[in-house]
Amino acid sequence: MASEANKLRVERWAWILIYGGLLALVLGMFLGRQDRALGDTFQIGGTAVAAAGALLIWIRSLMK
Repeated sequence: MASEANKLRVERWAWILIYGGLLALVLGMFLGRQDRALGDTFQIGGTAVAAAGALLIWIRSLMK
């Protein structure tokens, strides 16, 4: 059984990763207009970070 502190920590990191990843994704869209490679890098990285946050939400739902 996970403690309340661990549940809260996982939940906070999940939302930090989701919002940070979405911010990087949007920034990559804007950067892609000037530098395609840099924009693609930000978009791929942002998507991966947001997906990691979504995974943490699933992990949090399994904690009892």
